Amino acid sequence: MNSEKPLNHLLAALPAEVKKRLALQLEFVALPGGEILLAGDSEHYIHFPADAIIGVLQVLANGKADGVFLVGNEGMVGVSYCLGAESSPNRAIVLRPGWAYRIPASRILDEFRHDRALLTLTMRYTQTRIAEAAATLTCNRYHSIRQQLCRFLLMYMDRQPGDRLSVTQEVIAQWLGVRRESVTEAANELRKLQIIDYQRGHITVLDKPRLEALTCECYGLVQEETHRVLAWERQYAVANSRKSRTWSNIPRSPQHA
Repeated sequence: MNSEKPLNHLLAALPAEVKKRLALQLEFVALPGGEILLAGDSEHYIHFPADAIIGVLQVLANGKADGVFLVGNEGMVGVSYCLGAESSPNRAIVLRPGWAYRIPASRILDEFRHDRALLTLTMRYTQTRIAEAAATLTCNRYHSIRQQLCRFLLMYMDRQPGDRLSVTQEVIAQWLGVRRESVTEAANELRKLQIIDYQRGHITVLDKPRLEALTCECYGLVQEETHRVLAWERQYAVANSRKSRTWSNIPRSPQHA
């Protein structure tokens, strides 16, 4: 069993006794790109991404979808199950393949009844996701596609190491709810400004400060709210970048062992 597992910040922020209890049922599982984690009445698991990036979308009956928020190692997927829901109205899709900690939602509910630490942290994290969902709604309505693209790239960068993003313009277009040609036009503008470069399936950010300067205020507002509500995030950023060896007693899922 490999003991070198990257952190999830929410799990890392829990008291030691809570982590010890959860470790008995947490699994360290591989998430392939494109896998759907939330879709109607799917099996009820909570996922805490380690190095995977998951996109949560609102899907309409005609199949069209808009991105709501991204989840990386700062958060969790399946909050509605934590609140006792039997199904989720959203769809969660793995955008960047990687690893995550997985646990049955029923075990999280048991922990809520046993100790308030995880419940409090979950509520605080939910507050930040509500803020991001509201910002996304405003951004999609009032800001240009180029600004929205800048915001998406920055959010994606925040959840992975390095400046090379493995994401296609088609995925970005679906996330933003716009035509692929519109994303291509905006990406070409950024490339001419030497802010990004791209090849098929990959986007490289060449100048992050200028990318931040061109995005809308929505990005900064969500970042500020996240840091305010989850002040511990900065504390664990360094530990995560060093790939701290934690949760070594968490088993791998049988299918990914």
